Amino acid sequence: MKLEGIYTPLVTPWAADGSVNRDALAELIDTLIDAGVHGLISGGSTGENYAQTLEERIDIARFTKERVGNRLPVIVGTGTLRTEDSIAIAAAARDMGATAILLGTPPYSVPTERENALNALAIDRAANLPIILYNYPGRMGVSMGQEFLDRVARSSNVCGIKESSGDINRVHLLARDYPHVQMSCGMDDQALEFFAWGARSWICAGSNFLPREHIDLYEACAQRGDFTVGRAIMMAMLPLMDVLEQGGKFIQCVKYGLERKGVQTGGVRSPLKGLDKDERRRMDRVVDVLETTVAGLRETRR
Repeated sequence: MKLEGIYTPLVTPWAADGSVNRDALAELIDTLIDAGVHGLISGGSTGENYAQTLEERIDIARFTKERVGNRLPVIVGTGTLRTEDSIAIAAAARDMGATAILLGTPPYSVPTERENALNALAIDRAANLPIILYNYPGRMGVSMGQEFLDRVARSSNVCGIKESSGDINRVHLLARDYPHVQMSCGMDDQALEFFAWGARSWICAGSNFLPREHIDLYEACAQRGDFTVGRAIMMAMLPLMDVLEQGGKFIQCVKYGLERKGVQTGGVRSPLKGLDKDERRRMDRVVDVLETTVAGLRETRR
């Protein structure tokens, strides 16, 4: 699998009774495809996977795949606390015809490099699909270090890694020592640096509600090599990235961004709570300026 472009980890819209709002999810999927994103991810943390049962996660992934059909790649997140649950999701992804799986470290257990590698390889055997590794030590407690990568990257299924450590030295390491593992940006404020070091894709939650702006940055840097325009777009995006991380309310901000576009998301599941008035107002200001700025840059190129 070639990782190229903008991949959106889908939010999960909720209905009033707490179930999945399938109509809203279908609308979101169709809107993102029409906007030109290059792939969709079901079952990531942006989709509130931690607040869903195993059955819900598989059902949402299956619905997503059926709605997308063959229009775009569909990647299924397998991250769970238990290896057995990750294997069940991986096997379901295979059976539903998913394009690939997103495979992270089990949170909280803090496995050794060897333990983490054996966990990943067990999931690999269950899916037998292309694998995008997901390195996010800030949430998982440990990093996918060199021992892990040396073991796991031997699998022909491992095609890429979503790097979310925030450590720019990891970008250098991956580009230098693991060129056969495609590097995908998973740390939004470093997108420019990832593209400069050869990444061809960006897995970004903000593309749920600003797909065109994220595509603009990818096209400027990865396709045209125009880092002057890329820096201007990133400069406009940095205030949004600050807001998305305000007080840890990342998912709430992404869902509010969609509600601004008229997509009903149903808020967030417990234990999270929605944005307050001041937080929504700040988000409004930042998004308005970002959209205006990037639209102006787009117009200049015509």
